[in-house]
Formats: sequence, structure tokens, C-alpha cells
Amino acid sequence: MSALYSTKVTAVGGRSGKIRSDDGLLDLRLAMPTVLGGKGGATNPEQLFAAGYAACFENAVIHVARTTPQKVKDDDILVVAEVGLSPNTTGGFVLSAALDVTITGLDQASAEALVAAAHTICPYSNAVKGNIDVQITTTTK
Repeated sequence: MSALYSTKVTAVGGRSGKIRSDDGLLDLRLAMPTVLGGKGGATNPEQLFAAGYAACFENAVIHVARTTPQKVKDDDILVVAEVGLSPNTTGGFVLSAALDVTITGLDQASAEALVAAAHTICPYSNAVKGNIDVQITTTTK
């Protein structure tokens, strides 16, 4: 299967280094968070993962919403992603994720159905399925 899109990002220096995409649009310093004993002051891989998951999941909700009779504007959907880093029992680390989805203009049952359908098509959700604990909360306004 050929990819619809692919990108390449190079990392140098690990969590205290920098990253740069092949097109130069992403060019960031990285720093270990202060709560993990680092200097802070720059982004970290967990923030980048949370940003990607939030944006991708929101787009999945938008995509599914376009197939339903209830019309939801793109700006009526808000996704906040929280990514956690925890030690595991073998001396390594694991991630966890929580998605807080708010949809304006739908009843609770319709919003939950929309979010459940989005979770089945989102590339991030499919990538982490069975590997990362993902909690999803859906609210309406």
C-alpha cells in the first residue's frame, strides 16, 4: 500500500537536542521537562505527540461529522490531548493518553457516537490501539 503522505524528521541530541523536518517547517529545540530533572524551556516528545494526536483526532471527528445529518462546524469541535509518561515494570517507560472532546450543538448521545466513530478511523488511535491506554471523555455545549 502506498502512503497518501509521508514526512521525515531528524532528531539530534535526544531529549535535550533538536528536531527538524526535511522541509524545514518544523525546527525546534527539545528539553527534558523540569519535573523530570531537566532544564525545561523547550518542547518535549510528549508535547509533540499530544499536539499531533489532538489535531489528528479532531480532524477524524470533523471527517465523521460530515457524513451525519447533524451539521457540526469545524470550530464547534475542540480536542484537548494529555499524554503521560510513566515507568513500567521492566525498567522502561510507557505512555498514556487522555482525549477530552467537546462538541457544541449536539446532544450527548450523538456526540458520543461521533467520537466513537472517529476513534475507529483516526490514524493515531489506530497506531496506539493495544499499546497505549487511551481514555476519551466527550462533553457537549
